[in-house]
Amino acid sequence: MKPEEVEIFEIKDKSLAARIGELITAHGKITTPTLFPVINPLYQEVSLETIKNIGYEAIITNAYILKKHREQEVSKEGIHKYLNFNGPIMTDSGGYQILEYGDVEVEPHEIVKFQERIGSDIAVILDVPTGGQASYDEAKWTVEETLRRARLSLKYIKEEKTIWVLPIQGGKYLDLLEYCAKKALEMPQYKMISIGSPTQILEKYDYQTLVKMIITVKNIIPPKYPVHLFGAGHPMFFPFAVALGIDTFDSASYILYAKDERIILPHGTLRLREIKEIPCTCPVCSKYTVQELLSLRRDERIKLLATHNLYIIWQEIKKIREAIRENTLWDLLEERRHSHPALLKAFKELVKYSKYIEKYHPLPKPEISGIFLYDKLSLHRPEILRHRRNIVSKYKPPTAFKVALVLFDIEAKPITRTNFYREIREKVSIEDVHILVFMPYFGIVPEELAETFPLSQHEKDYDEAVLANSLRVVYDYFLYHRDSYKKVVLAVKYPTLEVKNLAEKLSSEGLKTHVLRYSEENVEDLVNEVLKFL
Repeated sequence: MKPEEVEIFEIKDKSLAARIGELITAHGKITTPTLFPVINPLYQEVSLETIKNIGYEAIITNAYILKKHREQEVSKEGIHKYLNFNGPIMTDSGGYQILEYGDVEVEPHEIVKFQERIGSDIAVILDVPTGGQASYDEAKWTVEETLRRARLSLKYIKEEKTIWVLPIQGGKYLDLLEYCAKKALEMPQYKMISIGSPTQILEKYDYQTLVKMIITVKNIIPPKYPVHLFGAGHPMFFPFAVALGIDTFDSASYILYAKDERIILPHGTLRLREIKEIPCTCPVCSKYTVQELLSLRRDERIKLLATHNLYIIWQEIKKIREAIRENTLWDLLEERRHSHPALLKAFKELVKYSKYIEKYHPLPKPEISGIFLYDKLSLHRPEILRHRRNIVSKYKPPTAFKVALVLFDIEAKPITRTNFYREIREKVSIEDVHILVFMPYFGIVPEELAETFPLSQHEKDYDEAVLANSLRVVYDYFLYHRDSYKKVVLAVKYPTLEVKNLAEKLSSEGLKTHVLRYSEENVEDLVNEVLKFL
C-alpha cells in the first residue's frame, strides 16, 4: 500500500457533523475530538506528567523554537525522550511566529527535515498564516505561498510514520479557503488537514466568521481526513466547532489565562481577584480557596491556575464526546448558545448550514431521551428537518380517505394513547377518516407515526414565528397528498386567523377545506360534525 493510501483515521460515532474517531499515530491512538495542550519546549509551567494524568493523550510543541534553541540535543535524543513524554506529539513549524513577527529564520525544507529527524508523530509544514487582518490580496498571497511550500515540502518528506498536516489558508475570505482546500486534495500525501490562523479571529470572539470558515473547508474535504483547528482558544466554542466537523484542537489558553490570573469555566472566564469562591470542584479548587491562591508566590499561583484550566478544558472535551455518543450534541449547542452573545451569533450562523449538518447526522439511537425545542432556531434541528421533508415527499397515506381530520391545540403526546383519540376511533371508521395532529415545529403528524421518535419524545416552547412556519408544512403536506383526501377538516379549540387563512389557501387549490371548533370534553359533537363530511 502506498503511503498516501494508508488510513490513519477511523470514525467510531457521530452526531450532527461531529464524530468520535481514532487517530492512529506512531506513538499510540488518539481519541477525537480532543485538544493538544500547547507546550513551551524550553520551560513547562505544568509538568507533562500532570497533563497526562488529567487525561490528555497528546500534546503539541513548537519545532521552530526547538530547532533554534535546542537543535543538537533534541536531534540526538528525539522529541519524545527530550520532553519525557511517550504519547503522541504534534509539532508546529513556526507558522505562529510568522503570524506574530512576520518571518522566521528557517527554510521550509529545513523544518520538514528537522521534524522528521526528531520523530514528530504529527507535523506541520512551514505555512504562511493568513491571520484575521489581512487584505484580500495579502490573503491570496498566503494561500499561494502555502501551497507552493506544500508542494516543495513533498520532495523532503520521507518518514512514513509521521502524519503530515497541510494548513488551509485564506482566513475570512471564503473563496480563497475553498480554492486552497481543493488544491490540498491534489496532494494526498498530506493525511491531515488544518484550518490555519484563526487566532486573531478568535481573540475578537468572532465565532460567526469561524463557523463560515469551518463549513467552507469541510464542504470540500472528504470525511476520511481528520481536521485540526489551530489556536482554538476558549473551550466554550469547542462544541460548535466539533458539531461542524473539527476533530482536534490546540490551545495555549490554559497558561495564557493563568498568567493573566484568570480561570476558565465552560461559559467564560473569571478574574481570580474579583471573586470570593471558585465555582469548581477540580483537585485545585477543592484544595485551595481564592485567598490561599492569592497568598502564594506568583509562579506557584500560575501553575495551579493553569492546572485548573486544563481540568476544565478536559471536562468540556469529555462532555462533548458523551453528547456525540448519546447523539445529543444539538442539545449542548442549545444550552451553550444562551451563555454568551458571541455564541448566539455563532449558533445563528450555524443553523444557516442545517442541510450540511443534517446530511451527516445519524439516525436516533433506541435509548435516546427526548429532545428540547426552544424557538425558531430550533426549527433547524436535524430531526425537525427530516420529519418535515419526509412527511411531504416520502410519506404515503395508508389509503385514500374521505376526510383528513387535523386536530389543533393538542398538548398530550402521543395522541394515540389518549382517551380522546380512542373515543373518536370507536365512532369513526379508520378507512374513512385519517386523523392527523398539528404539532409546532414538526408541522403535521399522521396518527400511525404519533408514537415514533421524536414526535412523542420532545418538550417545547414556541412563539408565533414557530407556529406560522409550522403551518406552512400543513399546506405543503396537503398539496403533495391532495389525491389522498376528498375533504380536509381543520379542528381547532381556539379559532385563529392563521388557521382560517390556511383553510382558504387550501380551498383555493381545489381542496375542500373546513374549519371546525371542538372541545376534548365533548367528543360526541366533534364526531357528529366530522360524520357530516363523509
